[in-house]
Amino acid sequence: MKAIGYSAAGPADTLDMIEIDRPEVGPRDLLVAVKGISVNPVDVKLRAAAQPEGAARVLGFDAAGVVAEVGASVTGFKIGDEVFYAGDVTRAGTNAEFHAVDERIVGRKPASLDFTEAAGLPLTSITAWEMLFDAFRLTEGGGAEQSLLVIGGAGGVGSILIQLAKALTGLSVIATASRHETEDWVRKMGADHVVDHRGDLAAQLAELGQTPSYVAALTATDQHWPAIIDLIAPRGQIALIDDPEALDIKAAKPKALSVHWEFMFTRSMFETDDMDAQQDLLNRVAAMIDAGTLQSTVTERGEALTVEALRAAHLRQESGRVIGKQVLGGL
Repeated sequence: MKAIGYSAAGPADTLDMIEIDRPEVGPRDLLVAVKGISVNPVDVKLRAAAQPEGAARVLGFDAAGVVAEVGASVTGFKIGDEVFYAGDVTRAGTNAEFHAVDERIVGRKPASLDFTEAAGLPLTSITAWEMLFDAFRLTEGGGAEQSLLVIGGAGGVGSILIQLAKALTGLSVIATASRHETEDWVRKMGADHVVDHRGDLAAQLAELGQTPSYVAALTATDQHWPAIIDLIAPRGQIALIDDPEALDIKAAKPKALSVHWEFMFTRSMFETDDMDAQQDLLNRVAAMIDAGTLQSTVTERGEALTVEALRAAHLRQESGRVIGKQVLGGL
């Protein structure tokens, strides 16, 4: 089958069309005919630095498509079902005609979105959901009279995190944005307040009269760390998703802060007992999309997955200026 992969770590032009075997389906697997994918920062990081273990590596994690085959122990899906999911970092990716994925991390595609649009939701929705309810240990409806600061609010995770926080908790949401277009976007997503992460965050929040109990550090955490420690409430909660070279964790001690890593691949990597929690939350997200409670975060869309389109999408990710999500159709 056709796929797009790379044979040596490097720039975007290392991506090329390749021929690989159709995936073998394990007992709990679905074989999905991929109809839409999205591009995430993790794709770019892996392509640039991770050498393939074999002849080539196929990237891509988000996907939406149609179930073409089911494993012997699959109970929740049948051939022909329309699905969406965020994949498993330890397995071959979704930039291919067919993809094998464990049914426990697969949700039913929102009926109101086509495959390409639906592919923009899973990875960021899982990340945001796990931040709110696993890392921060919030309950639905909780957080009244408290606030959440989202650093990097216009990115893929920030865009859906703002919406989930407003829809499912009582938190007031403050998002950071540094351009007029990103400020407009985070307000569209539902942010109550917007501050500029290029300026003095602590001073801006003090001017708003806000002392966040929760901080979602989605980008440049090492740069913003001193400000986060300064502005957060005592016994506050910090969750981060990026890879800072170093953090002065001792600085969190005087306020007795909690620091959490969020990595949405953990459940599938370790096949945790609650691995199917991702299926449940994806189904909730799909229902909220279909009900109009959540909106799509897609801003850049290509109709087909071609080498040229995927290379261009990687370059856009590297620019650091993508708002929301980028999606492409299938091969």
